[in-house]
Amino acid sequence: MVILREGICPGATAQLIQALKDQNVRTVVHLVSADVEELAQKCSVSYKTLVAVRRVLLAQYSPFPSNGADLYEELLGSTAILSTGNQNLDKLLDSGLYTGELTEFVGAASSGKTQVCLSLAVNISCELKQQVLYIDSTGGLTASRLLQMIQSQVDSMEGQSAALQRIEVVRVFEVYRLLDVLQDLRMSFTRRVTGACSSVKAVVVDSASAVLSSILGGHQVEGMSIMMQLARELKTMARELGVAVIVTNCVVQDTGGGVKPALGRSWSYVPNIRIFLQHSTPGAGPHRTRRSATILKSSRQVCGQCALYREPQSAGWTIPTPRRLHASSTQD
Repeated sequence: MVILREGICPGATAQLIQALKDQNVRTVVHLVSADVEELAQKCSVSYKTLVAVRRVLLAQYSPFPSNGADLYEELLGSTAILSTGNQNLDKLLDSGLYTGELTEFVGAASSGKTQVCLSLAVNISCELKQQVLYIDSTGGLTASRLLQMIQSQVDSMEGQSAALQRIEVVRVFEVYRLLDVLQDLRMSFTRRVTGACSSVKAVVVDSASAVLSSILGGHQVEGMSIMMQLARELKTMARELGVAVIVTNCVVQDTGGGVKPALGRSWSYVPNIRIFLQHSTPGAGPHRTRRSATILKSSRQVCGQCALYREPQSAGWTIPTPRRLHASSTQD
């Protein structure tokens, strides 16, 4: 469900969109399903203009077939692999974060989701010299922590300032506002991202579940459609802008007593890669909590493969023998 909005296509002016909304035509589906001649009369707008807008929207949002060779050529020409800054985490992700894909980190509170997002954002900015858009919906990002992580990689004040400028932070705490931000970014960033001088390569949303949980279940009958619209925006942004999209998600308890990713089965089809973060067995010595990262979903790697690491004095990631999670941890 794509909501009609000003600028969604050429000719979609604020006056036209408002006139359509006055007739309860609020989505692309509503518009393409309506009798255009009758709608033009009711809205008091030009029939030719309405037909032109409808034609553009049909071309923009209707699926078209393509063959495997074309898809492969497009993949070779558009995909880049971004390092997370940790060799073994990159290995777990099959060399790193892929542009054009959505990678999800799942875990309970304090499992390290925000820490991983901050770490990869800092590495992409400091080492790869690429821009990162960081959408914070939990309030977990702090400027002091971001600067501290950058200072650990960059010595000079000029370099630290440049690295900070490459990380753009947007704070959003409501799903409808998040949708507006993503749609605005997709339109305003297209020219810069596809231009030769652009370096925007990663978009982080920490977290998706924080803005979706309040509209799912109960009497929120439109919650599912809004959730899938968010999924569409994220996937479209990854594909059209050629960026790596990273989202975080929390966990909920399942009937077997274990935990599973939140947002349900429908959302489970959205991420291309899903990584489960959790506490492992306590490490030796004070402040040596061990954590683990496990592949729940991947089209390239074996599901169940796990990496262990320690915080805060991380000695790096180690890859033990691949194992499988209990089914209750990965299914609804």
